[in-house]
Amino acid sequence: MFFSLRNRLFFIFTLLLTVPFIVLSIIIPSWFTSVIEDQTKNNTLDMMDQYSLYLDSVTVQAEDLGKQVLVNQTTQQWLQLEESDNASLAELHFIRNELKNWLSTMTLNNSNTMSISVFLNDGTGIWTNHPFLSEVEWFQEYSAKNQRWIKAHTDAYQQTYVQSYVNSFVIPLYDIYTLHQSGVIKVNLPSTLLETALEKVTLGENGRVYLLSSTGENVLAGNVSTPEVVLDDSLREIVNSASSKGLIESSHNGEEYLVFYQKLSVGDWILFSEITKSELFSKVNKLQKRLLYTSGLIFILTILASYLFSTNIVRPLGKMTKAMEYIERGDFTGATHYMPTIKTPNDEVGYHIKVFNQTVDRLNRLVKIEYEANLRRKDAEYKALLLQINPHFMNNTLEIIGGLAAQGKNKDVINVSVYLGRMMSYSLNTHTDVVPLGQEINYIRNFTDILKVRYEDAISISIVEEPETKSLPIIKFIVQPIVENAAKYSFMENSHAEIIIKTVKEEDQVFISVEDNGIGMSEGVKLDLINADMTDSTNVLASKGTSIGLKNVLVRLKLYYGDDFSFHIDSQKNKGTKITLCINIKGDIHDESAD
Repeated sequence: MFFSLRNRLFFIFTLLLTVPFIVLSIIIPSWFTSVIEDQTKNNTLDMMDQYSLYLDSVTVQAEDLGKQVLVNQTTQQWLQLEESDNASLAELHFIRNELKNWLSTMTLNNSNTMSISVFLNDGTGIWTNHPFLSEVEWFQEYSAKNQRWIKAHTDAYQQTYVQSYVNSFVIPLYDIYTLHQSGVIKVNLPSTLLETALEKVTLGENGRVYLLSSTGENVLAGNVSTPEVVLDDSLREIVNSASSKGLIESSHNGEEYLVFYQKLSVGDWILFSEITKSELFSKVNKLQKRLLYTSGLIFILTILASYLFSTNIVRPLGKMTKAMEYIERGDFTGATHYMPTIKTPNDEVGYHIKVFNQTVDRLNRLVKIEYEANLRRKDAEYKALLLQINPHFMNNTLEIIGGLAAQGKNKDVINVSVYLGRMMSYSLNTHTDVVPLGQEINYIRNFTDILKVRYEDAISISIVEEPETKSLPIIKFIVQPIVENAAKYSFMENSHAEIIIKTVKEEDQVFISVEDNGIGMSEGVKLDLINADMTDSTNVLASKGTSIGLKNVLVRLKLYYGDDFSFHIDSQKNKGTKITLCINIKGDIHDESAD
């Protein structure tokens, strides 16, 4: 009697569910807690990395504005006239108005509504004089402590005074010929820029996130609610730590604190977030109790179900398994012929087998339909990725034209418009997605001419093109996004950008390389690109802003050429990056019109 089907199922179900019940009740909750802690750490550090990148982009723009003001000819002329004993009031008035107009243009053209103030050491300013400059807190932090980045404060002497908090970047104002320091340049950025982005760095539901100096002062407006003991102990350990980011555990008044930190590249700023373990795991503790009750109920119900649900199942299901083996081998015809041999009563099992039989027929038809749909979908994904490039490029180029027009550089506006017209003629040619490599490089020449107009002598671009590569067919718009990235990251740390573009043919392969002297890639970014699923365009299509670019190019090349495409990234931190695209020209390289 024990070996009947019903009793065997009852015994097996009881045995199998007893062990999981014990595991669920005792082992899993503690394991689940450790998993949440690990995930919280990883997610928090990832969000901190994203905030760090955003902060870098904002502060780099502020630093660039300050440097542009320093080396500007109008600034230097005003400085020389202010220090000259022979300058007339008319000359001073004229040059002051020139400088005001130029600073207003700089303010209007930057994307983060940053304003710029210029002061001499005696308080003489462009927008207004500041008779007590030496007594204000931000100036004392700069002059006494050499703090270039100033914490949140209000400034009634800025260009457009609004009663709101600003953070500032301060650099010395000096004669670039004599190196005599005469004042300061102050770039103000709204504190809300940093606060809004900081709100996206979340730690559980109740975690607290701050932007602090190494002394524990809040860089932004507001108070720090972290207990002083926890804050001081954590900052002491952070400052003495060689690691740029990590996790610190601290205790205070019976509470255990998790403190996440990341040292930022801006001044001595630290991204600081903390939460107590009781806050982080409050839901886990409640879940543990509910899990125990639910597991017990499921255990009892499953035993009852296993006792009742046993008759007239094994044999028809076994035959259905045999039919599934045909499907596993891809033999839908064999499965269709085998299904009528399965005899079942008119019950739920019989209904499932009937539906399974119908499903086999549908799968056979859908496989054929899906194969054709896959080909069409790949083509649609490729075209969608291609459409992602043009708006991004057009937006950047129009910003360049707008900036030149605002500065009154009419000749440069005409030149950039001519180059843009040539590029648009190339872009709007929709007859084919495949062109000779020589045409793609000519397109890049027009693009680099725009970059040269924008950056003038600050950029040098070299194009080395082997003659035998000019006629090789290639898909469009694969070089420009890489060159644009090269220019962008070269200017992050350097005042001069050097970019080298090469096309080389070796046996059955063509190599297209773009090399720069930029900040380089971190190992994490390189591994992310190397390990990314280039056959999945969903993430790239969903991305916006700075997300498009190199991944877009790599995904399009992979969609089009498949295994005939590969790439290599050679990058050193603060030395530059070289990206090489390799295409096997013996593979399926063709015009889509011949497809």
